[in-house]
Amino acid sequence: MNFPRAGSLPNTPCRAFTLCMIKQARFNKKQRVVNELVYRIKSGLLVYGHPLPEQAQLAHELRVSSITLREALAELERRRYIAMKTEGGAIVTYDGITLDQHNGWTQALADTGARIHTELLQLQAVERPELAHTFGFTHFITLERRRRRDDGTAISLERSLMPATAGLESLPRVGLIDASLTITLAAYGFVGNRGDQWIGAEPLSEEDALLLGRKPGTVFIKTLRTTYDRQDRFMEQVESWLDPHHFRMYRAFGPQQ
Repeated sequence: MNFPRAGSLPNTPCRAFTLCMIKQARFNKKQRVVNELVYRIKSGLLVYGHPLPEQAQLAHELRVSSITLREALAELERRRYIAMKTEGGAIVTYDGITLDQHNGWTQALADTGARIHTELLQLQAVERPELAHTFGFTHFITLERRRRRDDGTAISLERSLMPATAGLESLPRVGLIDASLTITLAAYGFVGNRGDQWIGAEPLSEEDALLLGRKPGTVFIKTLRTTYDRQDRFMEQVESWLDPHHFRMYRAFGPQQ
């Protein structure tokens, strides 16, 4: 029988056999955990709205490492079986329902089952010299949208600012893809990775009050969110004015499960 020479390995898809086996074993364990938790959720053993058992307890019960369990939980979150909470993180709710802003306001509101209609008010190119120091350029695309309930009541106003680069400069001419800014940005290579969000309350200006059908000075929740993509490029800054009768800020604290 001929063996490979020292320092050489056969030309196979897995050149490092031990590493390949470890990865495959971890994948199999992760899938087993995913399948088991999906079964418990669908069968009612894990009740909707209740927290999962502590991760250390769950890992011990399912006989997997904490790494494998976290991978399984991330998969369940991706498939929207569970929602993971970050310690100290503030999230937005609409009529008490948590909004997942990662996919944009339009999709987040649609996921609640609320009948919300989005109106495009403005999509145009602008020049903002005062932002050169902050973002490194002066030409941007602005998007202004208003959202209404079925009864016609305006509940939010949103102004987005994006760089007029990497093809985004064509948006005023070609429009959004599927009426979604998130999908459009991703199509042009911008996928959110990090950022920050400021949340406060401010009285509406005359202009904003007119757009929202309120009296000037009416206090609305205001959020300012800045997002950078996986290449650390600035991709969006969005100001949102939210009706406090429907929107709330929720914050979890202490160790989260």
